Amino acid sequence: METLEKRIMDVEGAVKMAALTTKEVLTFDEAAIFTGLSKSYLYKLTSGQKIPHYKPSGKLCYFNREELQAWLLQNRVSTSDEIAEKAQTYCMKNKKGGAK
Repeated sequence: METLEKRIMDVEGAVKMAALTTKEVLTFDEAAIFTGLSKSYLYKLTSGQKIPHYKPSGKLCYFNREELQAWLLQNRVSTSDEIAEKAQTYCMKNKKGGAK
């Protein structure tokens, strides 16, 4: 019986997550679930104005899903292969430029 309850809870969680990916505007609780951030950390980010959010009534906090996705994907870290390729390209350009 416990495994059935766990499976039902897993399905409910999956349905909630699927709903979050289609909603344009998320509540504070939904944004915490969507981003995987704790509510306390999300509150810290909003109070510090570090994450885009909206307060139409001055109290309740809402988030645009696409803005949250963009915020989550900022500051991309290049792989070591990408860095090596950029370095090689840079060296080749400078070597050719210096010979002229």
